[in-house]
Amino acid sequence: MAVDKTPILKRCRSLGMDPVYMGVDKKSKRHPQNSRRKISEYGLQLREKQKAKFIYGVLEKPFRNYYKKADIMKGQTGDNLMTMLESRLDNVVFRLGFARTRREARQLVDHKMFTVNGKKVNIPSYLLKAGDVVEVCEKKKNLQRFKDILEVTNGRATADWLDCDPEKLTGTVKNLPTREQIDVPVNEMLIVELYSK
Repeated sequence: MAVDKTPILKRCRSLGMDPVYMGVDKKSKRHPQNSRRKISEYGLQLREKQKAKFIYGVLEKPFRNYYKKADIMKGQTGDNLMTMLESRLDNVVFRLGFARTRREARQLVDHKMFTVNGKKVNIPSYLLKAGDVVEVCEKKKNLQRFKDILEVTNGRATADWLDCDPEKLTGTVKNLPTREQIDVPVNEMLIVELYSK
């Protein structure tokens, strides 16, 4: 299975985004940009797509499949795409504060640490629906790792569309997020323009 092992700070710097969206508190060093280089329209569209793929940890083929599904669904394609990416299990685990970074959330899901509606799920790309309950497995709740994670993430505000109970290590998807509730610095319209060429 292909895994993106690019150093987070280096990639954030190249995409011109804050590492906070990846769950990393460190600041990437700013290098003076070459002001004479003008980015083409295609370059801007490509950068937005790379940002979305990097933030959610999705490779090209699955990302294209998300786009195709979003295009078929009712409503705006860009909004549908962002809603689908945001409702992935690994992202929800990160948003609930059960992981320090998005990459850690993916790893925890891979290691069968979570159940969805009482069933173990180890697929990071599993799409959640409104009403789904995400919970740390009963056997894993007493692990020191989760105590350490909650210590770090306790101050992080949970998204409006999620309901979290940190003491019981459970979270519920109240409803799927709208674009206004997603605080990711991605212009999805540029991604739609790129794929619709």
